[in-house]
Amino acid sequence: MLLPNIVVTVQLDVPEDAGHGEDDEWFAAAVRHGLAGTLPADARGEIGLLLTDDETVRQLNREYRGVDRTTDVLSFSFEHWGHWEGDEEAPTSGDETPDEPPPLGEIVVSVPQAARQAESQGVPLRQELALLIVHGALHLLGHDHYEDGELETMQALERSALSGIFPDATGQAGQ
Repeated sequence: MLLPNIVVTVQLDVPEDAGHGEDDEWFAAAVRHGLAGTLPADARGEIGLLLTDDETVRQLNREYRGVDRTTDVLSFSFEHWGHWEGDEEAPTSGDETPDEPPPLGEIVVSVPQAARQAESQGVPLRQELALLIVHGALHLLGHDHYEDGELETMQALERSALSGIFPDATGQAGQ
């Protein structure tokens, strides 16, 4: 199993008929693939993944980034602070408990926005969700795409992770 010491807690806050068709293990595997290009195999950590609606993502985007619109994915890293623009303070990791994995952060994905993007690009929703989850996981580790060279590096890591999730043309998720 890829990165067995990374605990991923998946919360689906969308209707069951949202069309993603995946289970918690598939989503957790997508997060681990996103981390695998950067973390060592024995890395420990805990990540929360929330798949939700546009309004929740818009509210979080407004509160923590000062941007009053929905977006496809938000990442809240406990180590790499990123671009905070909102009025609220960034979350902190708190005290670590030795027998529990350290918190790495939270990834929040708007499933409706992912569905719109998938439709406009002519790709399956599962492919767009995987890309957004991987993208969010890379942000948790401090990767970004705002400065010269960062975009190419991040896209290379995304391609590598996606090839692990979809190792062949049939789109079967790898573990």
